[in-house]
Amino acid sequence: MIVVRAVKTDDLDALVSLAGETGPGLTTFKPDRDALAARIVRAQRTMEGRAAPHEAGYFFVMEDTATHDVAGVCGIEVQVGLEQPFYNYRVSTVVHASQELGVWTKMSLLNISHDLTGYAEVCSLFLSPRYRAHGVGGLLSRSRFMFMAQFREHFPERLCAELRGHFDADGTSPFWRAVGSHFYQIDFNAADYLSAHGRKSFLAELMPRYPVYADLLPSEAQAVIGLTHRDTAPARKMLEAEGLRYQNHVDIFDAGPVLECHINDLRTVRESQVVPVVVSRAGGEQGGEGVRSLVSNMSMSGFRVGVAPGTVTDGAMRLSADDAAALEVSDGDHVRVLALGKKNQ
Repeated sequence: MIVVRAVKTDDLDALVSLAGETGPGLTTFKPDRDALAARIVRAQRTMEGRAAPHEAGYFFVMEDTATHDVAGVCGIEVQVGLEQPFYNYRVSTVVHASQELGVWTKMSLLNISHDLTGYAEVCSLFLSPRYRAHGVGGLLSRSRFMFMAQFREHFPERLCAELRGHFDADGTSPFWRAVGSHFYQIDFNAADYLSAHGRKSFLAELMPRYPVYADLLPSEAQAVIGLTHRDTAPARKMLEAEGLRYQNHVDIFDAGPVLECHINDLRTVRESQVVPVVVSRAGGEQGGEGVRSLVSNMSMSGFRVGVAPGTVTDGAMRLSADDAAALEVSDGDHVRVLALGKKNQ
């Protein structure tokens, strides 16, 4: 079974290797051993209730329990912007009109914004290309919402997700080339690295002091404002299926879209249910051929979630012995279940 579980200290080597498979723009998952080790410690402190509000964050890995291969990661920041500002551009509209000349124009403005301060953030989503044909991307993305549904009291009212913006075939960002490079005088990867490691003072010191008129930018930069990186498009589709929406905030480096919603409006929070487990040696599919469900245990530090055949029947979730073992649950334990429908949904 492929499961998503809470990160462990001995995952570090696998995480460093996995991070080496990422491309530019994934700010929160870089192949930096010290930073990843600190991320693991921070996640463990959060699980134990010892993290301050501004540092609280959860981190999960996807593991193939048959091979113990670490295939992906995802994370949740509990409240962004409490210690260091959480910057975005807010895309707004300004109208200029002259009755005397009969001229009326509507233009887009990019305004530096702290609107998302205090939001939870889903982040660091990365699935190895080795597993992208296995249909497990939905499990990796949705695992965070199962965790939030199970431990709702640990999160604020609203949620956001910054998505990677568009990059050209040569790995450069048209938006960075048109805007950021002129103000920060360093390349994209250097700025991204500093931001990822919490060294954000340069942003406040060097960022534009006034709104940027998007219409004055080169056409290739205008075209990518709010555009999702091709590798991130499937993740955006899954987030939108959960209820997150683009509401005119974009990343200040690559202009990738920021999706937002109320946590209580997430599909997983609204539709998942807690039921007892019945462990069946016979296995088999319940609730219709090909029907599958997302199933998680109820543990925080030992959190595990996977996709199992069947759905809730007669008030219980039937699991095979192997799937129950992979999720670390026993007969009579309770699990959280979200029906997915047919296989590969």
